[in-house]
Amino acid sequence: MKLGIVGLPNVGKSTLFNSLTKAGAESANYPFCTIDPNIGIVAVPDERLKVLGDLYHSEKVVPAAIEFVDIAGLVKGASKGEGLGNQFLSNIREVDAIVHVVRCFEDTNIIHVDGSIDPLRDIETINLELIFSDLDIIERRMSRTSKGSKNDKTLAKELDLLERLKGHLEAGNMAKGFMTDDEEELVLLNGYNLLTYKPVIYAANVKEDDLADDGAGNGFVKKVKEFATKENSEVFVICAQIEQEIAELDDDEKKLFLEDMGLKESGLEKLIRASYHILGLISYLTAGPKETKAWTIVKGTKAPGAAGKIHTDFERGFIRAEIVNYANLVECGSYNLAKDKGLVRSEGKEYVVQDGDVVLFRFNV
Repeated sequence: MKLGIVGLPNVGKSTLFNSLTKAGAESANYPFCTIDPNIGIVAVPDERLKVLGDLYHSEKVVPAAIEFVDIAGLVKGASKGEGLGNQFLSNIREVDAIVHVVRCFEDTNIIHVDGSIDPLRDIETINLELIFSDLDIIERRMSRTSKGSKNDKTLAKELDLLERLKGHLEAGNMAKGFMTDDEEELVLLNGYNLLTYKPVIYAANVKEDDLADDGAGNGFVKKVKEFATKENSEVFVICAQIEQEIAELDDDEKKLFLEDMGLKESGLEKLIRASYHILGLISYLTAGPKETKAWTIVKGTKAPGAAGKIHTDFERGFIRAEIVNYANLVECGSYNLAKDKGLVRSEGKEYVVQDGDVVLFRFNV
């Protein structure tokens, strides 16, 4: 999974990136301090892996991973060359979802690029820049498509789609609000890699005092949540500064720190939950003496497709999947005992893999 982090300068974007990835991106109280796109790989916390690793005495435990891409703070006019952000919009075209960091706190010591705190105005500013960037992609595509559209029905149909999509964007709308029931058009839409067609997760950055009640008493957060609900986006509340402190702690210290603050989970865990939810993802597990590993798949994936995540040969030569529920396996204490109790099932090609399935694939190529 790959997530792109966007936001205005001085909203806590790079601070959040630092805390999530410990990559040490420069963070300072002025715009454009992140000159180059920063990339960090983060392990997805999953306590099930350690338990299975101990159960199987695995040589190594491999969690699922998320790649974060952090780009320079965008400002009004970025798509037309203002600031530096426009140089890096291409870096987030390949991401699965966008994490939009929004400032929801007052602090006279940290300047705001527009002089005041207004998260909805900030969201609109960023969205317009993403729309302008997408329009540039669409117009270039139209230029190429129009050349052969007179003699090619397929190209003519695509040109019609592009013209309608252009009108939709020019009206200030995000591409994800564009409606079509045509399967071919949906395939084309997915292929354009438009920034405004991607799912969005808003990170409402608050002060420490607003963390315990998840921003319930923060008027800025309320506005962001209301806005996100209308466009079917996710929101999580975070204090980037606190998250950076948490990032320096080991697991036991982190747990105590969160308990002292009255928090059940870190910002990273909130973000991962939100991203899995909005992208419709789950994790299945494989375990053995050599390796215990988590594999991320789209909810609804059938067994052969899940096997293909490990290796294409597994999917091509799929015979069956031997599956035991994680909780049942742990309760029994071993795979053989679970099998003796009839808790290990043999499933075929039509089986839809579930979150927490511990799977052994049988294949032949």
